[in-house]
Amino acid sequence: MITFIGDFVCKPDAKGRVVLPSLFKKVMSEANQSSFVVRKDLFDNCLVLIPQDEWQKEVQLLESKLSSFRQKDKRLKRALYRSTAEVSLDGNGRFLVPKRLMEMIGVDSEVVLLGVGSNIELWSRQQLEDDGLSGDELGELAEELLGGNFAAEEEK
Repeated sequence: MITFIGDFVCKPDAKGRVVLPSLFKKVMSEANQSSFVVRKDLFDNCLVLIPQDEWQKEVQLLESKLSSFRQKDKRLKRALYRSTAEVSLDGNGRFLVPKRLMEMIGVDSEVVLLGVGSNIELWSRQQLEDDGLSGDELGELAEELLGGNFAAEEEK
């Protein structure tokens, strides 16, 4: 199972390519993966890099839940696939995200690659710094979402 953790500040080169951090390269190599599908996140102003195997799982889920005979389903599928592209790692571990997607999230210089389990989020560095949770907010959110459930799971 693929698991990405940590955050890394990266500066795209003159052609707009981003170097995948060595920790993430190792995860991809161990999973025998060399490409991602990148899409705009549904809730946050970032991009999500999804390894091909994980992307195939998402596609299967989408296709099993949505019908091509319902207008809302078709609109959702169209919107999801429209803001999506495939990116491959080159021999130096770099990848090129289409400019239209980078512009969509307001990248002007540095980006942050943030490991979030089975995928990687790509943020404009400024945007991520502005959206961060304080220590107290993080604790309160964890308590609200995991507090009771987490304790009950540990007792089992």
